[in-house]
Amino acid sequence: MSAQPPLYFYRQHEKPYGVFSNFYLAPITLNSLTWPTTEHYFQAQKFPTRPDLQLQIQQAESPGKAARLGRNKSFPLRSDWERIKDSVMKECLIAKFTQYPEFRDLLLGTEDRILVEHTANDRYWADGGDGTGKNMLGILLMEIRNEFRAADSAERHTSR
Repeated sequence: MSAQPPLYFYRQHEKPYGVFSNFYLAPITLNSLTWPTTEHYFQAQKFPTRPDLQLQIQQAESPGKAARLGRNKSFPLRSDWERIKDSVMKECLIAKFTQYPEFRDLLLGTEDRILVEHTANDRYWADGGDGTGKNMLGILLMEIRNEFRAADSAERHTSR
């Protein structure tokens, strides 16, 4: 069995894998609130003691503006952010891929391919453009894909 090449994604408008981008316009509902994108939700979680900032981020007219607000160094970033940011990202990704079954199917359809957010703009969530970045977004998507598979398998097993 030959290994398939990695699947690279980045821009939200690139079909079909643009849905993997946090900038893809697909509103999610989490904690009884609707967020225009996973990026909006993710950035707002940096400021749990500032509902005014969270609302400003939630209402940002684009994911890019939400990201800029969330990265504003003059705002009081929560002290545990570096420790919890991966779990916050995973939480909003799970919401997105469960609230949109067609996205879940697309993710499962990537089979065992390595998923890589490919951009020089980010060395943590993406591959840094040269493959030396952490690619945490791709890693989390692959984890979620495996969790969906395991749940599907368990469901098939119990329905026999």
